[in-house]
Amino acid sequence: MIIETKNAKETFQLGKKIGERAQPGQIYTLNGDLGVGKTVFTQGVARGLEIREPVNSPTFTILQEYEGGRLPFYHFDVYRIGDIEEMEEIGYDDYFFGEGICLIEWAQLIEEILPENVISVTIEKDPAKDFDYRKITIEGLEEI
Repeated sequence: MIIETKNAKETFQLGKKIGERAQPGQIYTLNGDLGVGKTVFTQGVARGLEIREPVNSPTFTILQEYEGGRLPFYHFDVYRIGDIEEMEEIGYDDYFFGEGICLIEWAQLIEEILPENVISVTIEKDPAKDFDYRKITIEGLEEI
């Protein structure tokens, strides 16, 4: 499915709606260039999970864990990962196959360890339409 948002608030609201409907064990991959709104979308997912603490990109730590919501939320940013063994060192399978939900930014870098049934979210800009316009493609989710 393709959803178009016109500003950061709409991108946040889409993430929130996804977070409200998230089920234990779901894995979301989040792809898009720098500055397309991945963090805004992720903050919406967290709010939909009833997480109240600030959510930021975990670029320098690979993983941020949020336990205070309806479900545990594991936010990965694997942009700086050098080797797949780094994922093994942090025990990724405990997160991927646990009771929370995972959201993985730059997931294409770790494709070989991703389960088959991930939900793929891709955010793209189109400056020709508008500076704040985003095209969000979601695969693996029936409805929002």
